[in-house]
Amino acid sequence: MSLRTDLAQIDTANASGKPPVVFIHGLWLLPSSWQRWADLFAAAGYAPVVPGWPDDPDTVVEANAHPEVFAKKSVGQVADHFCDLIGRLDRKPAIVGHSFGGLLTQISAGRGLSAASVAIDPAPFRGVLPLPISALRVASVVLGNPANYHRAVPLTYDQFRYGFANAVTEDEARQLYAEFAVPASGEPLFQAATANLNPWTEAKVDTGNPDRGPLLIISGEKDHTVPWSIANASYRQQKDNPAVTEIVEIPDRGHSLTIDSGWREVAGTALTFVQRFH
Repeated sequence: MSLRTDLAQIDTANASGKPPVVFIHGLWLLPSSWQRWADLFAAAGYAPVVPGWPDDPDTVVEANAHPEVFAKKSVGQVADHFCDLIGRLDRKPAIVGHSFGGLLTQISAGRGLSAASVAIDPAPFRGVLPLPISALRVASVVLGNPANYHRAVPLTYDQFRYGFANAVTEDEARQLYAEFAVPASGEPLFQAATANLNPWTEAKVDTGNPDRGPLLIISGEKDHTVPWSIANASYRQQKDNPAVTEIVEIPDRGHSLTIDSGWREVAGTALTFVQRFH
């Protein structure tokens, strides 16, 4: 998705006069993964903005044909990209992010840019210590080869099934893989994996900023990629902020909870929280 397209979305949101909401996707997905959420929030009176990471292709077909465009995207680079876009909105938006998008959401909120934030199965940041076996298994797809730091790494169907779609049927898992899965930059996973060893890591969040705004963390009960222990550790890092901080677990849901057939329950939980504050 081009910067021109992202800026056009921001212009549209500003012109609408409606409260904006920004959706941030994570690794192995594209902005199009948020389309149903954007429609739901628009129907509720919000102006949705669904920007891409730098150089995101427009379609899954294009993304899989040119995986190299995803390579060499660091957490800091992508965070600055989103924060620059968010800063162009006339009003502070709500920010909703999934996986590494959930980490980027918390980074943005920590910079005082959010009216309310929802981080769904968020990737860990410095200070989040648990390393569950299932999360290590998912990350090993990338971390198992140091050369992947500078590469774009696709998921096989079996890897997607375990890391994203373990809580849906086989038929739905295959449909989700075909419709949504794209390669992803390896660098952010290496950054998250070493965050607690590197005082200068980009995978860090200012959890104490009094301007952070209200934050909800959503955890899928059966998530292999970001299990409850990681989500709850993120919550514990955030809960001393003077703003409202909440966490909720959605039963029987895996990492695909934003895109699979149960998406509406998750989106409704996020929308209800946002409506309380924005």
